[in-house]
Amino acid sequence: MAADPTEDLKRLDATLRSVEEFVDLPARRVELEKLREQASVPDLWNDPDAAKDLTSRLSSVESEIDRVESLRRRLDDVTVLLDLAGSEDDADALAEATGEITALDKAIGELEVRTLMSGEYDAREALVVISAGAGGVDAADWARMLLEMYQRWAQRHGYGFEVYDTAWAEEAGIKSATFTVKAPYAFGTLRGEHGVHRLVRISPFDNQSRRQTSFAGVEVTPVVEASDDVEIDEKDLRVDIFRSSGPGGQGVNTTDSAVRLTHLPTGIVVTCQNERSQLQNKASAMAVLQAKLLERRRQEDEAKMTEIKGGRQDVNFGSAFRHYVLHPYQLVKDDRTHVETGNINAVLDGEIDPFIEAGVRWRNTPDE
Repeated sequence: MAADPTEDLKRLDATLRSVEEFVDLPARRVELEKLREQASVPDLWNDPDAAKDLTSRLSSVESEIDRVESLRRRLDDVTVLLDLAGSEDDADALAEATGEITALDKAIGELEVRTLMSGEYDAREALVVISAGAGGVDAADWARMLLEMYQRWAQRHGYGFEVYDTAWAEEAGIKSATFTVKAPYAFGTLRGEHGVHRLVRISPFDNQSRRQTSFAGVEVTPVVEASDDVEIDEKDLRVDIFRSSGPGGQGVNTTDSAVRLTHLPTGIVVTCQNERSQLQNKASAMAVLQAKLLERRRQEDEAKMTEIKGGRQDVNFGSAFRHYVLHPYQLVKDDRTHVETGNINAVLDGEIDPFIEAGVRWRNTPDE
């Protein structure tokens, strides 16, 4: 913060103007009216999936417009308050204005992160896969904890969250889970979460209460859109049908409706079992497979560009970049951005925005 509050106001005004230009409020308002018209049709819920996508997008656009407009109103109000404090030499009004400027600095800074998401797929929704790594039953439980952490984070922001598949572990936790975050820029927002997350704690599954280190991988890819032209030849697919299972391996329905797709040329395997019908599960599995193939293509293109540029490589997926320590002390620390906090319970409850925002900024720092 500057010594002169008016300098802070000028800086915040300039930052917010760049955000407003990036968001393109006039275009967003036009989109909002169209979405409201589409949501008002009587037969909207005849197609529940389409209706859910539409209402999710409507809520997201409304929230985005409200957030930007609210910050502009607050900035205008604090400008008036600061002028009043100066003209009347009002110490209380000055203290109130200074406190609001500090709060606005944080809120506008968070929103500014959105302007850094200029990658080809950053505006997309995100497909996320969490997989238990080394650590046995603790790793499976850690994977479950991460799934809940991201779900709570999405709920805090009002983002759509849909689980496509959950592979339950025998004793506790999950072997893997696949879900989508349905919000604009979800991929750009969550890209920095891609990698290995490490947990250190006293194992609740060890009768000697020993400390256990476990790992889980988080894979983030952009959701495929119609314009991506990711075609899959049926001849390249092996389709297996089986019965869905729940925690502990128990069956969750009485029909063989779960679907496993194997893409023979690449060896990519996708499973979906959370929908009610075999047809729905296959459609969801195809969407996940397309996203994985798109991400594979994106990584190949990125690798070529990195080789040409000689630029910095992304964090290796095989090494932990974020550490969650519950014992002998409490700390969450990100090795790349150096962001850390001792409030691990808040982090596991979905308060991960400082880590996410720092990750976005880290990805946009100049190559060293």
